[in-house]
Amino acid sequence: MQVLVTGASGFTGGHLARTLKGRGYQVRALVRNPAKAEALSRDGIEPVIGDLVNAADVRRAVHGCEVVYHIGAIYREARFGDEVYRQINVGGTEHVLDASRREGVGRVVHCSTVGVHGDVKAPADETAAFGPLDVYQESKLEGEQLARKYFDAGLPGTIFRPVGIHGPGDMRFHKLFRTIANGSFRMIGRGEVLYHMTYIDDLVDGIIRCGEHPAALGQTYILCGPRYTTITELAAAVAQAVGRPPPRGHIPAGPVLAAAKLCEALCRPLRIEPPLHKRRLDFFLIDRGFSCAKATREIGYAPQIPLQEGLARTAAWYKSKGLL
Repeated sequence: MQVLVTGASGFTGGHLARTLKGRGYQVRALVRNPAKAEALSRDGIEPVIGDLVNAADVRRAVHGCEVVYHIGAIYREARFGDEVYRQINVGGTEHVLDASRREGVGRVVHCSTVGVHGDVKAPADETAAFGPLDVYQESKLEGEQLARKYFDAGLPGTIFRPVGIHGPGDMRFHKLFRTIANGSFRMIGRGEVLYHMTYIDDLVDGIIRCGEHPAALGQTYILCGPRYTTITELAAAVAQAVGRPPPRGHIPAGPVLAAAKLCEALCRPLRIEPPLHKRRLDFFLIDRGFSCAKATREIGYAPQIPLQEGLARTAAWYKSKGLL
């Protein structure tokens, strides 16, 4: 079966594309960067050079594919204006959906985020109210709602919302591991808010179930790890993974939040990624605790990697690359 993965040059999309290839699929990837296209090609994945914001590029990549996994997006990079988020996360999604409809694709699997729910009361499920807190989450909600519109109109598809993705190759959590390893980590706030980690292999298995299982058509699923923790518990677990004692002490959140807003205001006009910005601070301030019971019940999703094992594997990869 011929499938397309957007975002295959990134962490989640790359793991997904290579896993699909390993399971016998013919995998195509829409990629902007020629060097990253070469790396995918060496792994037996067919690269199509193009951009999500170009409708013609997207349709060329979609042509002949039976399933499209739409993972590509712009994440929390504060140097970009709001219009860039909507151009990629909404406009790019519309290009994928429109091309899939025109090309008669058998199923589209759309990647959203649990961030569309905002601050939640754990354990939150797919019925939790929407409450996006920043432009990334707002644009992802718009993209998800656009996908729902296409699916309700007849395009076969499934939406999934991941949370806290980590594993070998991930760089989003590198700073957390590095600062705990070198003793410079400081807890912002009291550390009592909840966070939910998901190991990449478990997530990829869930994504593929969304693309294969008959019951997944027309549904939305939260895909998460086996359990959530407080930030304090997570920091202690990361410390164990890197062979350090649990970090101690707290910094009041208020002054740090004010400094983050100032950094963002100064850096954004210069298109410089600020050293501190509000979207990253949400890690310390916003509850993230979820249930994957619906995905387990309907498509057999069952995360297998315990939190400590996933963190240990991630830490081992960072060490192997000289990053810790």
